[in-house]
Amino acid sequence: MSFDKLPAMPIELYSDKHHACLMFTDLIEEDGQAIQANQFLIVDNGTGAIIDPGGNLAFNELFMGMSRHFPPQKLAYVVASHADPDIIASLDRWMTSTRAQLVISRIWERFAPHFTKVGKTENRVIGVPDSGGRLPLGNSELVLLPAHFLHAEGNFHFYDPISKILFTGDLGVSLTTGAEAQTPVTDLLPHIARMEGFHRRYMVSNKILKLWVQMARQLPIAMIVPQHGAPIMGQQAIGDLFNWLEGLQCGIDLFDQRSYQLPTAEIDPVSRQVRPPLRAVAG
Repeated sequence: MSFDKLPAMPIELYSDKHHACLMFTDLIEEDGQAIQANQFLIVDNGTGAIIDPGGNLAFNELFMGMSRHFPPQKLAYVVASHADPDIIASLDRWMTSTRAQLVISRIWERFAPHFTKVGKTENRVIGVPDSGGRLPLGNSELVLLPAHFLHAEGNFHFYDPISKILFTGDLGVSLTTGAEAQTPVTDLLPHIARMEGFHRRYMVSNKILKLWVQMARQLPIAMIVPQHGAPIMGQQAIGDLFNWLEGLQCGIDLFDQRSYQLPTAEIDPVSRQVRPPLRAVAG
C-alpha cells in the first residue's frame, strides 16, 4: 500500500491485478472559501465507480486525473452518499461527459435532477431504498450501508469487500488540508481535536451513532475513509473511533430551548458580520 503522492495524482488506497481504490485529496484550491474534500475512484475488472465526486470546483481536475487511470466512457456509476453540494453539485457535468448512472438514496432521487439540465438524469438514477443493497461492480460489488441521519436524512456508506475499505461520507471527518489528508491516522486520540467540533454539530444524535456502530462492527474493516480529512487505518484506531462515537453527545442531544429563540442580532451586509443588539443605557 502506497500513500506517496505526485502532483495532481491520486493516492492509492488499494491495488491488485484486477481491483483498485484511488483517493483524490487536493483538487480544490485551499484559499479558505471551500472545505477540503476527498473524491474516490473504484475500479474492478474494467468497470468503474466514482464516489462523492464533489462540486464544480473539483470537476476538471478530477475528470482529468481519473482519465489517466481509467477511461471515463467505462464509468458505470456516480455514487453519492447524500445530496450535499460538495458531494454532487457537479452532477450535470458527469451526466454530460459519461454514461454513468447516479446511485443515491431514494429520498434524494427527485431532488438530484435540480443539479442538472432538463432530461440529463432521465432513466439514469438508481434510487436506493433505506435498507441499502449490494451494487454489482465488475466481478465484485459495493455494499450500500444505511447511514441515515449521519448527517443527511437519506445517507449511505459504501463498503468494498475486496479492499475492506469503508467509505463513510461525513462520518469520521477531520478538518485538514489536502496534503494532511494523504497520511492515514493510526493513533486516534491526538486526532480527535480535528473531528470533535464537526461531529458534535453535524451528526444528529448519539442514538443514531450507537445504531451505526453496532452495524459497522460486524464488518472486517481495514480502513475507514471519510469525504473530508484523513483515512483512519488499523484495528486499534478503528476500534477507538467506534468507542468514541458510541459515547459522543451530538446534534439534538446538545439542543434545548435556548437554541430556539427569536433573534435580536443584526447582520451587517457590508462586513458580513453579526452585530449584537444595542442595549439601553440606564439613566
